[in-house]
Amino acid sequence: MTDYAIYDVFTGTALAGNPLAVVFDADAIDEARMQAIANEFNLAETVFVLTPDNPAHTARVRIFTPARELPFAGHPTVGVAIALAERRLGDQVPDSGVDMVTMLEEQIGQVRCAVRISRKGPGFAEFDLPRLSRRIEVEIEPADIGAALGLDPQDIGFENHHVSLWSAGIPFVMVPVHDMAAAAKAACVAAEWDRVAPMGDGMLADAYVYCRGGVNHTAAFHARMFAPGIGIGEDPATGSAAAALSGAIHHFDGMLDGNHALVIEQGVEMGRPSLIHMHVDCAEGRVRHVRIGGEAVKIAEGRLLV
Repeated sequence: MTDYAIYDVFTGTALAGNPLAVVFDADAIDEARMQAIANEFNLAETVFVLTPDNPAHTARVRIFTPARELPFAGHPTVGVAIALAERRLGDQVPDSGVDMVTMLEEQIGQVRCAVRISRKGPGFAEFDLPRLSRRIEVEIEPADIGAALGLDPQDIGFENHHVSLWSAGIPFVMVPVHDMAAAAKAACVAAEWDRVAPMGDGMLADAYVYCRGGVNHTAAFHARMFAPGIGIGEDPATGSAAAALSGAIHHFDGMLDGNHALVIEQGVEMGRPSLIHMHVDCAEGRVRHVRIGGEAVKIAEGRLLV
């Protein structure tokens, strides 16, 4: 028997954001059973917590969608960092809150997370990108991509942003659209996406539709993510996509040297609004460091009997 918890991630409000299942003490669960459990939960991702290879680290984690394992993902990283901190502290959180640093071993490599736990509100975690976003040069036909997403050619592109492929470990076709009305039109046709989507890092790329602005006044960008190839029709918050977006923003917006703090909203069209916090540090014309963060709130806990 193994304890588990459900967290809503990239939100401080229960029943919003992106739900995540966290299975603790999972060393005795083999890979096939992990995949079956993730399929049973049927959430965008389920993360399994194991004993770290390095005793100085907090935990080794494995991340599964209902269809397959991922080397890295943002909302599981934020959610499991907060879940482990809350499980460790229990009722011993002072009124002033606690700041902690956790080191997670993921398939992509070590991921450092800064975590703040408070009695008065949801936890917040922010991780350093283990791999910076890079552009993958492939031929992409914007009209085909648009058709697979139910978008007209005139919906696609704003300013000098155009369709391109980026990856910070998970590949995404970045699809800029004129405004939120165009973003609201997007509806991925899975069979058509499988036909036109490019490959990146050995995987079929997912779709990330974005525009400037947002419903929330703090948002710099509004986004939607579709990943039918891994069993996710639409995702309410995608940290790995925000990570990939950092490279596209730097490239197309010509970010100046310095620190850029941005908020990306997602999940609005699904009724699960999410806010992803991103810091991009630039120097000598290049992105040097990116941090992705957000809140998470526990909404359920229980015990696996299998």
